[in-house]
Amino acid sequence: HKVFEVIRMACHKNTRIIIHYHNYFWEPILSLVGKLGLKEPQPVQNWLTLDDISNFLYVAGIDVIRKGKELLLPINIPILSSFFNKYVARLPLFWHLCLLQYMVARPVMHEKQDLSVSVIIPVRNEKGNVERAVASMPNIGKHIEIIFVEGNSTDGTKEEIERVISRYKNKDIKLFVQKGRGKWDAVMLGFDNASGDVVMICDGDLTIPPEDLPKFYDIITSGKGEFVNASRFVYQMEGHAMPFANKVVNKFFSIVFKWLLGQRLTDTLCGTKVLLKLDYLEMKKQGYFLQEDRFGDFSLIFGATRANLKIIEVPSTYKVRTYGDTKISGFVSGWLLLKMMFRGMKSLKFF
Repeated sequence: HKVFEVIRMACHKNTRIIIHYHNYFWEPILSLVGKLGLKEPQPVQNWLTLDDISNFLYVAGIDVIRKGKELLLPINIPILSSFFNKYVARLPLFWHLCLLQYMVARPVMHEKQDLSVSVIIPVRNEKGNVERAVASMPNIGKHIEIIFVEGNSTDGTKEEIERVISRYKNKDIKLFVQKGRGKWDAVMLGFDNASGDVVMICDGDLTIPPEDLPKFYDIITSGKGEFVNASRFVYQMEGHAMPFANKVVNKFFSIVFKWLLGQRLTDTLCGTKVLLKLDYLEMKKQGYFLQEDRFGDFSLIFGATRANLKIIEVPSTYKVRTYGDTKISGFVSGWLLLKMMFRGMKSLKFF
């Protein structure tokens, strides 16, 4: 406990603490090979679970971000060791038999910051939602800018944004026209041009209302989380806002992501996600995002995990779309999401 307290004193807000420990399943084997002189012997000691260590860290003001296990075959057998440790060890059930277990943690910082905000609104054929997005956008942080990224609409969305910018001259509103395709391309264009410290995604269909955004800002600026994902599966949904098939797909991905990330996310496909721009730029620089990702949800979640950011899920209301049609095609979108999931699985579990 004292060690963790001293470590906490040496930390700043971007510090990451990595703890490596052996699996109790291997205790008799390690004791035997130690007596045989095949490894450095160690004195008898109490063995601590990951939950025990997590509790001691929490008491010392340190928060666990992720946990994991690795190294199923700790001796070098050509080809076989590499196959078992890289692939088999990361599968369900086999994962629990690994020799080494680890956790990544960070200090809990309670001082609240006053930051500027950029809200990115990707829109394509959302003319009827443009003015409502601006009119309902709350004041967040010390300054807020609204960035529309228009995706070559055919219903006059671009002209509507220009009209709204002229009408709401007291608000900081910007417009960028997308050259590429897909929501993720639009979001990245907005993020790259954002001037705010905090970047937020607010989908142009407004099914997650802008009025919910301040609570995401509070999580980031208080240090409780570094990547905030909205969940539509806590509060009662409005009417038939989400088809049954979409709920099933979301539940499937939530189960897979629990294994991939080591933590529970109930709504990986919700478009509302919030993080610091500096963290986004670092993830982009490190190449953590998935190639050919059209939606961006998995890129951001996998990127945040690989960057060891503290991921927090916050419940949000989910309303029925009042204008336009959904841009998601069931079979095609589902297939693309599966491809992105397997690529993310490779980057996280099988790298």
